[in-house]
Order: sequence, then C-alpha cells, then structure tokens
Amino acid sequence: DMIIHKAGERFTGRIGNVNADWMGSLPSKLSAMPLKHLAVPGSHDSFTFWVDVHAPVGPDQKTYVKYLATIFSVLAKKVMVKWSMTQNLTFKEQLDAGIRYFDLRVSSKPDEPGNELYFIHGLFGHKVRDGLLEINFFLVRHRKEVIFLDFNHYYAMETEHHVYLINMLQEVFGSKLCTNSAVENITLDYLWEKKYQVIVFYHHPSARGIPSMWPGNKIPAPWANTTEPTKLIQFLETTLKERAQQGSFHVSQAILTPKVNTVAKGLVWGLRNYLVERNLPTIMSWVEAQKPGVDGVNIITSDFVELTDFASIVIKLNNLLLSEQDHKRR
Repeated sequence: DMIIHKAGERFTGRIGNVNADWMGSLPSKLSAMPLKHLAVPGSHDSFTFWVDVHAPVGPDQKTYVKYLATIFSVLAKKVMVKWSMTQNLTFKEQLDAGIRYFDLRVSSKPDEPGNELYFIHGLFGHKVRDGLLEINFFLVRHRKEVIFLDFNHYYAMETEHHVYLINMLQEVFGSKLCTNSAVENITLDYLWEKKYQVIVFYHHPSARGIPSMWPGNKIPAPWANTTEPTKLIQFLETTLKERAQQGSFHVSQAILTPKVNTVAKGLVWGLRNYLVERNLPTIMSWVEAQKPGVDGVNIITSDFVELTDFASIVIKLNNLLLSEQDHKRR
C-alpha cells in the first residue's frame, strides 16, 4: 500500500510497519541534509511496556508515592502501573511505526547482586540488554534506519554499573555506533556511507572521552512540566526559538506531566483518558503546524504513540523541506 517515491517527490506513511523504512525512503535532497534539520518522531519513557508488578517500587518516584506504597502497597503499585504504562507498544512495534528517538531511564535493582540493569519508569521494567538486542535485530533488517538512544537518567548506579552499560552498548551495536563529531556533518548519506545506525547520548561523566558516546549537551530536551496544553505549547514555541543554531540536535517534548492530585483521578479513569485523550487534539494540531529545517523542529516526542498516527504526521513534515528551492545551510 505504500509507494516509495523517487527524489524530489512526496512520500507517505501510515502506522503498521509502513514506516519501518522511512529514513531509507527519503528523497536524496533530504538524505543530504543535516539530520538536525529533519523531523524525527520519538517516544518518551520508551521502555514502559514491560512493567513488573511484583518488583519493588522504582527509585524515580517522589516520596509521596513511597509513602502511599507503605500504606497501601498493592493500591500504590496499581496506580504506578497505570502511571508507567505510557507506551503500550513493544520496541519492535515502535520502530516499525517509525519512532527513531528513545528517551531512556536506567536503574540497577539495589538489593540484587551483580551489575544487571533495567529500564524504568515508575516501576522496574525489562533488562536493558534485552531491549538493546531487540533494537539491534530491527537495525540488521533495516540497514538505512538510524536511531537516537538518549540515556538521560540513572538510578542506583555506581561506576561499575556505568562501565557495564557502556560495554554492553559497544558489544550489542559494535560498528553501528556513530562516533561523536560535529552535529552539522551528520546527514543520512554520511551515516549510510559509514554504516552507522545508532547515536548514543550518555548523560554521565563515565562516558567522557569514549568516541561512540555522545555528550548529553548535544541533544537538549527542555521539559515543560505542566498539565496545561496551552502552557505546553507556549513552552515548545519559546524553546524552539532559542534553539542553538550550531552544534546540537533538539527534542521538543510534546508531553503533559501528571500532577500528584491526578493520581487519585488516574486510579478511577486511567492516566490515558484523564490526561491524554482530552488534550491530544491540541497537541497534535501544534505538531501538524510545525516545519523542520534551520529554525524549525527536529525530534518531537509524545506519550502514547499508539493513540494517533503521530509518527506518520511527524515524518510527513519533512515534505515541507522539499518545497524550498534552496535549503539554506548554516
């Protein structure tokens, strides 16, 4: 059902695995542009689709949830399961749908021997290694697709845990890992030529000086921390205007953050109905009005990627770059 068009023409995409090869299908004009000028769909708290209800409460929650946990451990865990299941798609499903940026939080289990690490959001989820292997399996089958892995929160991790994680990334992805260099030189053409498919951002001093680990300051992702769609949009607009002309990718987090008092409502209605479905049209219409390019959007993340054809909408924004006669490079 999907037709791949030649350079200069428009391309289309729909959810399913229709977007599995969207980067490889871009017209040559776009694959020659810096990746920081293309629109790329991302997901937030990307590893929340495995939540272990029996695990201890995750270390990223505030004291009030821990307090709840001591009083009603079962009830609190149920709330947190709802809270944490922001993304219902597995890794492969998100990749097939076109998601290419993943926001990652990692933790050890403090009472567990060894250096095993888990992806978390509220509750402990899946082993990091399993998630990385799933991504690699996809990349081997889709050689022109490139992903951003943004490791930006670490909990209960000592030096040896970081060494373990960095080694794991190098073992799993090997020569697919893109070497840290000037952001403006990173085009799809360059990545394809070098056979690079993974750009890892490692927000921790342990990764300093390791060529395949990019510093966190090359991928700013300002966070609005609001439940109000109008405030969110105002924030997204302001931070885009401030976007540095040189030297970094940019993440627009089109995400509303639940407040403490939404926990109670969340219990009854579920986070999804309460916070998201009500405000999704506002957020989606902002996304649809964006334009990639020098002063425009780059990576856009959203919760609940399966609720809309969010990825397709973001990918299609790249068509707007084709109508420009000459893309101004800076």
